Amino acid sequence: MQTTNVITLAIESSCDDTSCAVLINNRVLSNVVTNQEIHNLYGGVVPELASRAHQQNIVPAVDAALKKANMSLHDVTYVAYTNGPGLMGSLLVGASFAKGLALALNKPLVEVNHMQGHYMAHFIATESSTSIPPFPFLCLTVSGGHTQILLIKNHFEVIILGETLDDAAGEAFDKVAKTLQLPYPGGPLVDKYAQQGNPKAHIFAKPKVDGHNFSFSGFKTSVLNYINKQKQTDADFVTNNMADICASAQHTIISMLMKNVLACANEYNIKHIALAGGVAANSQLRKEITALQQHGYTTYIPAFEYCTDNAAMIGITAYYKYLNNDLGTQQACPQPRMAL
Repeated sequence: MQTTNVITLAIESSCDDTSCAVLINNRVLSNVVTNQEIHNLYGGVVPELASRAHQQNIVPAVDAALKKANMSLHDVTYVAYTNGPGLMGSLLVGASFAKGLALALNKPLVEVNHMQGHYMAHFIATESSTSIPPFPFLCLTVSGGHTQILLIKNHFEVIILGETLDDAAGEAFDKVAKTLQLPYPGGPLVDKYAQQGNPKAHIFAKPKVDGHNFSFSGFKTSVLNYINKQKQTDADFVTNNMADICASAQHTIISMLMKNVLACANEYNIKHIALAGGVAANSQLRKEITALQQHGYTTYIPAFEYCTDNAAMIGITAYYKYLNNDLGTQQACPQPRMAL
């Protein structure tokens, strides 16, 4: 039985957000996220610029997280960090810093899979105990790089029931935004415009694939071709129909996600459904997951700050790994394509 408090210092640097969190057991004391605005100029993440920005941001982020938590480095029980998947340069910055810090403090290391972090965000202690899903449960994980339906049997026993065969849902949102010439990151802007539009105004392709998998490549092509065709006869088509296009595209993406989630829930007779990942911040997706409660399901959605990439989700994953004595080593190398 655990008799002393465990203090986690967690670092997340898998893509373009530098984050540090401090947790006491399963409760978050601080969760600092530093965004990299430089990528807005290029319409997407530039890996080399991301790694440079991490180098600039990581020390201030760690310092701010410790101060906000009212902790010092010597209070830390161990150091946790994201070891993959992600951009190699970005992962190297976080891994190198975490290893150096652990070595200097003579503290243990814990390596965390970024994708585990997304679904483990549900186990962060909150004021409501009902926010933690019981095992087994389904988790729809949707982010810029991944789209998966997971059967969570326990903290670290997971079965992938379905996943994207090409592009992720987050990429699909960003591609729609780019086609509409909206600034990066475009996903939140598509969501914003969609709230004022008609989701049935335009019909876009829904690629069919085997099992419970997803494919968004054909959908992206469908949107691009449709808009280019309309602009041949109406140069102002996008400007005059922005809300309806966004609403229709968003409806198409979410309907594909929800169809497969419900199919998995019925096939495996699971009544508890969770949502995770950056796209979990999408207002319509949150509404449709929540609406499942009217059909006998219990649903779980993390707070907004734990949906997008953040160190708190890395910290809670590391906490359970630490309790299982699943420690890392100084010899571990970041894995950009780390499997779940």
